[in-house]
Amino acid sequence: MAIEAWFMEENNEDKRLPHHRSPKEFVSISKLAELGVLYWNLNPNDYENDKELQKIRESRGYNYMDFLDLCPERMENYEEKLNNFFTEHIHADEEIRYCLEGSGYFDVRDKDDRWIRIWIKEGDMIVLPAGIYHRFTLDTGNYVKLMRLFVGEPVWAAYNRPQEDHPSRKGYVRSLTEKVGVSIEAH
Repeated sequence: MAIEAWFMEENNEDKRLPHHRSPKEFVSISKLAELGVLYWNLNPNDYENDKELQKIRESRGYNYMDFLDLCPERMENYEEKLNNFFTEHIHADEEIRYCLEGSGYFDVRDKDDRWIRIWIKEGDMIVLPAGIYHRFTLDTGNYVKLMRLFVGEPVWAAYNRPQEDHPSRKGYVRSLTEKVGVSIEAH
């Protein structure tokens, strides 16, 4: 099953809604790959023994892992944290998330600064490149359990927009021009 992504209609309605444009404008996995967003669909019911997940972790150096249960009943300061996740930001490192249960939305900016909404569901694993403007929110199901993966010690530092002079942002913008025509090793 492929991940679903589309260009968003920007408005002030509930951020947990799909926010499709009219007419709907879907975005392909290859278009996401052009932005540096990687995707895999894995088996969330057997992640401890999943050979493909092990291979991805080894090849990309993801040696640290933890879990995030995001819902009103399981997280202190739920609304505050969700609002922080939804504030547009970048990271100095990749953001790697594997959805084990539930669902939610990662929104990323394309080359023309338009929002693309990526709907992650059980089994979806995505990697957002360092320096890409993004944000996260739950959908109307109000629950997601994510595996978070890191290279080395975890770093949760978010740098809110604008960050055009941040080294990871500069590197990301430079990579967009260098990646034209280069295939990405994900599916």
